[in-house]
Amino acid sequence: MAVPAAASRRRARTPRNPITPIAVPRRKDTTASSRWTQKYAVGSPVESKARPLASLIKFLTKVNQMHQLHTPKASRNQDTGRESFMGSSMGGGSIRPFGGALFRGARSKRRSQTGTFTDVPTTKSASASPSAVRTVAALASSALLVSPLLAGTAHAAPADGGQLPKAPVPPAKMSQVGGERLGQSGVQVQLQAGAPALPKELTARSWIISDAESGEVLAAKNPHWQLAPASTLKMLFADTVLPKFPKTQTYKVKPADLAGMGTGSSLVGIKENLTYTVHDLWLGVFLRSGNDAVHTLSAMNGGTEATVKEMQKRAVELNATDTHVITPDGYDAPGQVSSAYDLSLFARAGLKNPDFREYCSTASAQFPGDMGKDGKRATFGIQNTNRLLSGDFDIKPYPGIAGVKNGSTTNAGSTFTGVAQHGDRKLLVTVMNPEKKQHNEAYREAAKLFDWGFAADGKVDPVGSLVDPKGAGNGTGGAKDGDKESQAALDSAGGWGGPWTAAGIGGAVVVLLGAVVFFARRRRALPDGERERRGAGRRKK
Repeated sequence: MAVPAAASRRRARTPRNPITPIAVPRRKDTTASSRWTQKYAVGSPVESKARPLASLIKFLTKVNQMHQLHTPKASRNQDTGRESFMGSSMGGGSIRPFGGALFRGARSKRRSQTGTFTDVPTTKSASASPSAVRTVAALASSALLVSPLLAGTAHAAPADGGQLPKAPVPPAKMSQVGGERLGQSGVQVQLQAGAPALPKELTARSWIISDAESGEVLAAKNPHWQLAPASTLKMLFADTVLPKFPKTQTYKVKPADLAGMGTGSSLVGIKENLTYTVHDLWLGVFLRSGNDAVHTLSAMNGGTEATVKEMQKRAVELNATDTHVITPDGYDAPGQVSSAYDLSLFARAGLKNPDFREYCSTASAQFPGDMGKDGKRATFGIQNTNRLLSGDFDIKPYPGIAGVKNGSTTNAGSTFTGVAQHGDRKLLVTVMNPEKKQHNEAYREAAKLFDWGFAADGKVDPVGSLVDPKGAGNGTGGAKDGDKESQAALDSAGGWGGPWTAAGIGGAVVVLLGAVVFFARRRRALPDGERERRGAGRRKK
């Protein structure tokens, strides 16, 4: 079957695919129309005895070819993480169906593994049969063929052949909360003799690294630049709402609770007219960044509008003067901004709460699904989308990581706030919108800053501080004395004591086994409403 001339010309302009394409059989082809405008020949010869795995490899390779031909510009509205077909070298990756969870519908047994800290909930997994292990190994090998699918979004050059628009520049004057130098544009750092140099290739528009206990800012770049926060704003949501409801409280979801979510929102799979515990809902917020979980908790809290007002009030209490809240889940909205400095304040305040620490440091868990015909509730696995915690095919979990929250939207790009501990040293890092669009780039740059911060212990002078909430510490409200070191109140109210005894990352969680369940049951339809709305009506910049 001849390939249409338009497709031929189009393919000629496409950069060379690093993977050798698998030839498409031309005997008794079946022409299938996809979501792209062009049609491609797919199928296999009638006498072919190809195994299902080989057919899967061919299919994924063709998807890769079409992806490179037809994605001049694409975007995601939330931060469920790019679909991964193979785990990281430490096993922290996952194979997930497009519904957003690792696998669905199976009532799997729970098995505990070591977590990041001694009091962190243990992760869950399921046993694998020998045949399942062989299937996993085969799928892991085939995953190498589709890694380009997981690369960062490609952006086409302007049609007129001109240069791409220049990156925005920070304001000449920014807030000086936390110190005068933090209001200046560019990198701020004060190295002592023998201190390691800052990492190269830090492309984030804004970043900050600080001591999580003392609040000392070790280095920063445009920390008060007001930028879209994406789902890192969920840290403020949690800091505001989490203390209000006991984790054992249950709630039956109403249809109105799930109304008003933005198109393309990340979802954990909450279904109306089913009952969930508050504990379940917070796992949905922190692990899957589920906007459906946020809206359900907001409904419990008096509605979205009331919750947004409370979040803004809480931001003021924390001296987060760069933050303007429009949505509780961080979904892009005109005028919604925060800053790397403010996001660090939210994380630091939230980490004083043991439940906050528990949720943000959980790598994987089981989430309630549908009711079975036998009257029993099914569960499905969910994995944390924080790739420094759970890992991915191209990045390992960071040693000592314990959260906090990641985000990604069209307007915000990738954002991330993380906390990690080595020995007695606890560091906070926030990265906002790296210019480099490599897959998992925000995590890579955050990991570089963590490495530098631990290596520079005692070898840098602080350039500012994370201020106390209003009325805390010396009672001055923090913002007025932002140039003074913040005396953190983290040892009280369930602060940084025993729970912050480092235990290290003890292993990976729910990895390629998810593929066995998914592909073995690929003909079984997922429960209604649990599929994420991916790619529909994505917001434009």
